[in-house]
Amino acid sequence: MADDLYSVLGVSKTASADEISKAYRKLAKKYHPDLNPGDDSAEAKFKEASAAYAILNDQEKRGQYDRGEIDASGQERPQQRYYREYAGGNEGTQYYSSAGFEDMGDIFSDLFGQRRSAGGGFGGARGFGGGAGGHGFAMRGQDANYRLEIAFLEAANGTKKRITLPDGGTLDVTIPPGVRDGQVLRLKGKGMPGSGGAEAGDALVEITVGSHPVFKRDGRDIIVDLPLTFDEAVLGGKVEVPTIHGVVSMTIPAGANTGQTLRMKGRGIKAKAGTGDQLIKLQVMLPETIDSDLKEFAEKWRETHSYDPRKKLREQA
Repeated sequence: MADDLYSVLGVSKTASADEISKAYRKLAKKYHPDLNPGDDSAEAKFKEASAAYAILNDQEKRGQYDRGEIDASGQERPQQRYYREYAGGNEGTQYYSSAGFEDMGDIFSDLFGQRRSAGGGFGGARGFGGGAGGHGFAMRGQDANYRLEIAFLEAANGTKKRITLPDGGTLDVTIPPGVRDGQVLRLKGKGMPGSGGAEAGDALVEITVGSHPVFKRDGRDIIVDLPLTFDEAVLGGKVEVPTIHGVVSMTIPAGANTGQTLRMKGRGIKAKAGTGDQLIKLQVMLPETIDSDLKEFAEKWRETHSYDPRKKLREQA
């Protein structure tokens, strides 16, 4: 850790809290391990900036650092003794602060798309404990919030993902099949460590699901628009159809029409409540260029097989 935390972030000692946050955001985005895979130098700079920010963004810790009461790593200097050593109890009483964690969460929302929970912050104390005279207390660890972006097919079929944490550590997340956009996964005990022997907090991972150019989701069902040629629609036949599990062959009935929907049982999302279907919406597509053969055929067919597809439309108008 550098001796001067201000120089690590590239700000002056009189920098405002907003200036410190902006400087850290810039460095975090530049050196985050997810953006620099395999770059040990970038990872080291990321950890250094995170450690500096953890102190300078905490008003109390920044004051202690400026007064020389703690060093650049946040450790108390042996020769210094200040009032927090004895706050609320006899000598030896420990003082714990969770200040700063909420702001760290906001910073990493830029990297992970992190979003606060409705209650705000990262959780809170579960309770206090200690012996006579108030010696010590136990506090449950803070919950840590993350937002993880995954692809449509990863959400549909399930996958495993890894999140790189602010301190350079990692968090492995198992994505169950059928996870929804906005769903929050709770990883028990994977949040901030507790104090005084209390349990760790949880990691709350909000899932953001990307769109797909072919597939759309409706509950447990998957919807696909399937183009058909003129002859496939008239004569029917087997065509290949993409599904979230791979390409399958499907029989198109003769006389198929645009707007008609066919159902493929069991080809949708697999979930605890059951497996959905895939709905195939047919779209009859004429060729981009109408050649002379097709034009001649249509003209002859019109002369002997005329019909009015808009009759009901006029009657109901």
